[in-house]
This record gives sequence, C-alpha cells and structure tokens, in this order.
Amino acid sequence: MGKIAITWKKSGIGFPQDQRGTIAGLGLRRLHQTVEHDDTPSIRGMVHKVRHLVQVEPVSEDD
Repeated sequence: MGKIAITWKKSGIGFPQDQRGTIAGLGLRRLHQTVEHDDTPSIRGMVHKVRHLVQVEPVSEDD
C-alpha cells in the first residue's frame, strides 16, 4: 500500500464546518503543514472533499 503526502494550502475560513472538520480529521492543524497517510479509499474520499484546500503528492518509498 502506498502513502500520500497531504499539504494544507488554503485557509478553511469561509468554508462549511464539515470541510473544516475534514481538514482536522486529516490531522492538519496549521497552514502549509504536511501529513502522510496510507493511500486508502477513506483517506482519498476525505481529500476529495477538501481538494480545493489541499495539495496531494505521492510519497516515494526509498528502501
């Protein structure tokens, strides 16, 4: 299973509370913070909901 890096790029001010909650649910606390998650359908669904606020990149797994 791959991993993805999610970076919070745009403020949640002015957006619905459920979208701000999704940002928090992804573990993002401040702008320009990056978190890594497994690339699962549930995480992808959360990212899709706030795709206008975040940037997603695959994480290369160097062994």
